[in-house]
Amino acid sequence: MRNYGICRAILYNLRKKYGGMEASEMKKAKELEAENTSLKRMYANLVMELAVVKYIIEKKL
Repeated sequence: MRNYGICRAILYNLRKKYGGMEASEMKKAKELEAENTSLKRMYANLVMELAVVKYIIEKKL
């Protein structure tokens, strides 16, 4: 493990998360994680925009 620069804890977590998966399943899981991250970012941006719009509307009234 030291040859590859990976500590035991990281290896344990990777085995726990991806153990028993085929390469195609791991690829699909990583793609879904990336898509989920993108959707979370989009949601956060929309929430911020909504807060700004509400603030502007309150100021005008």
